[in-house]
Amino acid sequence: MLNSKKVVVVMPAYNAESTLSSTYNEIPKDIVDEVILVDDSSTDRTADVARSIGIEHVHVHKTNRGYGGNQKTCYQEALNLGADIVIMVHPDYQYTPKLITAMSSLISEGLFDCVLGSRILGVGALKGGMPMHKYLANRLLTFMQNVFAGYKLSEYHTGYRAFSKEVLEGINLEKNSDDFIFDNQMLLQIIGNGYYIGEVTCPTLYAEESSSIAGWKLFKYGVGVLYETLVFRMAKMGLLKSTIYNV
Repeated sequence: MLNSKKVVVVMPAYNAESTLSSTYNEIPKDIVDEVILVDDSSTDRTADVARSIGIEHVHVHKTNRGYGGNQKTCYQEALNLGADIVIMVHPDYQYTPKLITAMSSLISEGLFDCVLGSRILGVGALKGGMPMHKYLANRLLTFMQNVFAGYKLSEYHTGYRAFSKEVLEGINLEKNSDDFIFDNQMLLQIIGNGYYIGEVTCPTLYAEESSSIAGWKLFKYGVGVLYETLVFRMAKMGLLKSTIYNV
């Protein structure tokens, strides 16, 4: 509990057996009430490792639902447990769980509805090994999204996020994609519904075993980001009806 609010960590996992323990061990158990891991039909022992290290809530998809589909299960299971604050932590150890307390505090104190762990604030991204081409793509896409979304964030592409219960109950996640673009759709929904987003500086570690999209998937993601941002902007201007964005 934090300020009498139940804190639940969700971990969308796929083939994370080698990094799961390191990630889980850094979760601040003094404030985190529950940990949920959703295994998206991994081909390794992710689910077995999760149970062996003490994660009580392990859900396994019979078929791979994709990154967005995994998150949908994560958030629904967290709400089912009565979560007031939900923090998504990737089990690939790319983001340190040591920021959970700070991110949760900003929500529990009523300062923000959503808090992002930003790799761009400070020197976290390049220092942590983010490839230059991904850094430049991040900066370009973020600039364009800030312009068209009418908001200002240091990055829209971090996978380290904390949400209040009100946010998760106030936006329609089921209408979003089951693919990687889910993250951006979700942020645009949060902005469109008038919720407040805060950011904290997050050190990042890019390692060989860390998950990352590349090649065609990366290109597809970039095009998808631009498309979704334009759809959001047109919906906001009343030029387009959108089933995803309530603006």
